[in-house]
Amino acid sequence: MSNKSKYVDHIPGTFVFTGQRSKQGLKLNRFAYSLNEKKNRDAYLADPVAYMDSCGLSEWEKSKVLEGDVKSLIEQGGGSIYMLLKLGSVTGAGLASLGAQQRGETLEEFMATRNVALKENT
Repeated sequence: MSNKSKYVDHIPGTFVFTGQRSKQGLKLNRFAYSLNEKKNRDAYLADPVAYMDSCGLSEWEKSKVLEGDVKSLIEQGGGSIYMLLKLGSVTGAGLASLGAQQRGETLEEFMATRNVALKENT
């Protein structure tokens, strides 16, 4: 790994997913990835806390997942946006909802800046 990586974290206006963050969010990202399988989605929807417990998530991670606080999961929990989008597809919080959260806006405010209409699973 190059020494340049220590500077990558300081790109203004950008939150960089580093190797260190990947290690930090390993259980969280594995949990989200597991939702690719229907049986896991069904288990999560039937009892979210029990399913997250089975994946080894911390109390903090579970509370942020239940709150839908993807921004915190990314910035403080080592969550990968790509993995957390899988969670959003299960809960109904799509890409537009996550984009609004990242910008600190309501979904309506965020969509007002887009050139497309709001669709289902946003």
